[in-house]
Amino acid sequence: MKAFMVERYGDQAGMRAADIPDPRVGADDVLVKIHAAGVNPLDLRIRNGDFKAFLPYRLPLVLGNDLAGTVVRVGPSVTRFAVGDEVYARPDKDRIGTFAELIAVHQDDLAPKPATLTMAEAASLPLVALTAWQALVERARVQPGQKVLIHAGAGGLGSIAVQLAKALGAHVATTVSTAKAGLAKDLGADVVVDYRTQDFEEVLDGYDVVLDSLGGENLDRSLRVLKPGGTAISVAGPPDPAFARELGANPILRLAMTALSFTARRNAKRHGVTYSFLFMKAGGDQLRELTTLIDTGKIRPVVDRVFPFEQTLQAMEYVEKGRTKAGKVVVAMT
Repeated sequence: MKAFMVERYGDQAGMRAADIPDPRVGADDVLVKIHAAGVNPLDLRIRNGDFKAFLPYRLPLVLGNDLAGTVVRVGPSVTRFAVGDEVYARPDKDRIGTFAELIAVHQDDLAPKPATLTMAEAASLPLVALTAWQALVERARVQPGQKVLIHAGAGGLGSIAVQLAKALGAHVATTVSTAKAGLAKDLGADVVVDYRTQDFEEVLDGYDVVLDSLGGENLDRSLRVLKPGGTAISVAGPPDPAFARELGANPILRLAMTALSFTARRNAKRHGVTYSFLFMKAGGDQLRELTTLIDTGKIRPVVDRVFPFEQTLQAMEYVEKGRTKAGKVVVAMT
């Protein structure tokens, strides 16, 4: 099959198209013919080697973390899917590889594709939708009436998180550029802060939850808009000791993560709030919950551009150079 491989960590020069053997299908695996795959900043960070300390992939590696496609074979222990089913997924972190014609995915990580979406639309969702769910539902346990701040509300994660927070009954604020304010309102944001002309610290106060996808100074400032007891969840901030335990990291890596997150945790404590790092997990059951929200119109994908599969490297460059106007970039098989 055709696939796009990372041969060495670094920039785009370390990737190439290749013909490789079809995946092996285990007893609990589903072989999926990929129709479309989402492109995420995570793909760039894996390619660059940013996570090699705790995601020790063996190179060469097929890249890609989102898919939508059709089941072409099932393992002997598979009970949830049959040949011909349309599915979507974020494969487990140890089994990524959606920039390819085929992938074998554990049945527990798959879900039926939302009936209302095209393959390209469905492929844009799994990673960001699962991240939003795990942050807002699983970790923050957002309740109706709570105040939630979603940074970068027109981005891939933010555009879905804004809609999910509204579906949960929250009062939602978001930060966007001037050109994207209209989209943020259409997605359901109650308060839209134009970060080019406004300081969100001066506009917002007393929030229960912040979902941060930017890290750095933005995370530090976000702590100050939370009310006492509030929670800042970041997918871009430093990994914390809880993540190290969850990962089963060795003592040296646990110590490193503790040190990396020390400042963020200390600043959070000073403000009477908590800091939490999130690295999302695959989950077919959570995708099923999200599918219900999608097919009932409470969450809709935002797709910026669809590239042909042959232009996967160009699609990654498009994302890397910040050309995405809103939502996600997708590559689709012709």
